[in-house]
Amino acid sequence: MAPAGREPAAADARICVADDIWILEGGNVSFHGFPYPTRCVIVRLPSGGLWVWSPIRLDEDLRQAVNTLGTPRHLVSPNKIHHLFLQQWKAAWPETKLWGPQSTIDKRRDLAFEPALDETVPSVWEGVIDMVRFGGSPVMDELVFLHRPSATVILADLSEHFSQSFLNRNWKPWQRWIAGLWGITEGKGYAPLEWRLSFLDRKRARACRDRILSWQPEKAIMAHGEWRAESGTAFLKKALSWV
Repeated sequence: MAPAGREPAAADARICVADDIWILEGGNVSFHGFPYPTRCVIVRLPSGGLWVWSPIRLDEDLRQAVNTLGTPRHLVSPNKIHHLFLQQWKAAWPETKLWGPQSTIDKRRDLAFEPALDETVPSVWEGVIDMVRFGGSPVMDELVFLHRPSATVILADLSEHFSQSFLNRNWKPWQRWIAGLWGITEGKGYAPLEWRLSFLDRKRARACRDRILSWQPEKAIMAHGEWRAESGTAFLKKALSWV
């Protein structure tokens, strides 16, 4: 495992976080002109099937690497932004179930999803995944997950934690200035400013935050930036302090 959640070398795209949980690192995608790295989390369920969070771009090498871990059974979109590669994975493993919040389902009407995820954790996830629907915004919501056995919280965009080295390599100077202003840099790990401003119901958002902190996670993995291999609860207290 890369120390302290640092970015792996290109030849080491698969990182073992703990028993039965891995990170897969993908390439960058453009989001409103900003290069964003992509990251997928895979959990092996007790039955041996794979729970796949935020699938990244799939090629033959990655498909073979995934098959060494097991067979994907569940593809999970945590919010309506993280949907780009669901179709590729569904085509590769047709029996896989698609899951997401209603916002993702509304956006991807070309795909057949299971019932929308809200407050109830599907029993077919075999008791190793917990979930909070982080609400309070009329335009954005996100499903936050906990891998119980490893005490790992998995977030998409509620925390962005870019290293300076990544920003220097990939973002223009004015973009790096915005990253610092918004606090989406290493050491802060906030959600982007427009996300934070959209959470008008702060009471509801705080209740969601408190549920997440009550898990007392040891690790925190976010979609974009430096994930935390330790001190996960302390990290999330700071990253979600804007609530």
